[in-house]
Amino acid sequence: MTAQVIYKGDLRTEATHLRSGTVIETDAPVDNQGKGERFSPTDLVATALATCIATTMGIGARTHNINIDGLVCDVEKIMAADPRRIAEIKVALTFPKGQHYDEKQMSLLKHIAETCPVARSLHPDLKQMLTFIWP
Repeated sequence: MTAQVIYKGDLRTEATHLRSGTVIETDAPVDNQGKGERFSPTDLVATALATCIATTMGIGARTHNINIDGLVCDVEKIMAADPRRIAEIKVALTFPKGQHYDEKQMSLLKHIAETCPVARSLHPDLKQMLTFIWP
């Protein structure tokens, strides 16, 4: 097993990563009867896309001796109604100042970002907008 999720009541869950013991709590968002005091489940989906992008780019960067330490991913999740779902995830990737990336490196990093496992796992109707901000 990967994780165990316990419903704590009042629209809050507690998810435990079984291997490490790390705990994440979620709340329903305020626009859906919740307190919004924690990540919502849909926030985690959007955030999972950004963390997957950063992680897989980190693997590629390590392999090709490219420094992306300090990469910042700003995530925006846009919801749709009827049915309620994530309609769009926007991720702005700001690469660290003081670094230089040539065309080949930028192309490689963009390709990795666009094809990370989470990106490939999301439904094709979910719009993924990536913006690359190079130094």
